[in-house]
Amino acid sequence: MSGWGQIAIRAVGALIMLFAMTRILGKKQISQLTFFEYITGIVIGDLAGFLSTDVEADYMHGVIAMVVWFSIPLLAELLAMKSKVIRILLEGKGTVFIKAGKILEKNLRKERYTTDELLEQLRTKSVFNPADVEFAILEASGDLSVLLKEENQPLTPMAIGRHPKRIRPPQAVIMDGTVQDEGLDALGFNRDWLDKQLRQSGSQLEDVFLAVVDENGGMYTDFYKDRLKSPGKRRKVRGRNK
Repeated sequence: MSGWGQIAIRAVGALIMLFAMTRILGKKQISQLTFFEYITGIVIGDLAGFLSTDVEADYMHGVIAMVVWFSIPLLAELLAMKSKVIRILLEGKGTVFIKAGKILEKNLRKERYTTDELLEQLRTKSVFNPADVEFAILEASGDLSVLLKEENQPLTPMAIGRHPKRIRPPQAVIMDGTVQDEGLDALGFNRDWLDKQLRQSGSQLEDVFLAVVDENGGMYTDFYKDRLKSPGKRRKVRGRNK
């Protein structure tokens, strides 16, 4: 087999293994990397790259190395679920930046956080004045959690003695021209109801790209061919001859 063929086969094999490992490790491995997971992720990626292109290296040796580095974070996650000590050791713990409305400069220096970075992180939480903050903590994931002072917190129905009913989120009932029965069932509707709604709007199922329905039966519909009104032709206005 030519070198190109070997590289293609090795690359596909490495890709399949990487995909399977990522699926097993779960979504956390993608969204919230700890320092430990970040390191192992880099190593596994490098191993997959070498495994794909280094045709002179033994393929199975590379596979074994990837499996070992995959097993390490998986085992660490299982141990972390059972032990808080191991969890703190591997994932770390949060650092308080603001307490009782006061910025803790010592903790900022500990995490090598500048004042500009703190203000930037507050702005990402729609907080433009540190005086509005009661408590803020840098989570182990690197995200900043902010609690506003009571007088600056948004007004909620519970705060004024109202008890709002629970609402069901809107559901996609048509996707790519195909009816989504799961979405209809979640809202208590059926296909007969959907067909009636389409007939009343003069639409055909095969013309619908996406349809989303709320719990009150309101339906948003997007078509493959967007029905946009084209601008009309401007009328020519004859001016007076001077």
